[in-house]
Amino acid sequence: MTRLTGSALRVTVFVGENDTWHRKPLYSEIVHRAHTAGLAGASVFRGIEGFGASSLIHTSRLLSLSEDLPVAIVIVDTEDRVRAFLPQLDELVTEGLVILDDCEVIRYVGRDADSGKTDGKGKRSL
Repeated sequence: MTRLTGSALRVTVFVGENDTWHRKPLYSEIVHRAHTAGLAGASVFRGIEGFGASSLIHTSRLLSLSEDLPVAIVIVDTEDRVRAFLPQLDELVTEGLVILDDCEVIRYVGRDADSGKTDGKGKRSL
């Protein structure tokens, strides 16, 4: 079981949904590299509207022609582990924004591989 509590560092990477790395989605490459690096976790969030350095507004509204929506990849782990991962982000993110925030982890408990069953109230069965 993986546990992480206390002081941590959050890295958030903002890129475009259509950004790629060797013909696969950039956000997917970042998540897979974070996993390979043994980081505590990574999540990808798709935005519905936004703009960046290009000042072009990308939106999911029906009448918009834009399909390159903003994507945020959020990774949280200890400061040392996140900072050790930054050179990989430097290699991957040629256009976008990478930010670091100090944060405090209140609760982070990984699921055991064989304990996926719940009692219907969100609590795992023993």
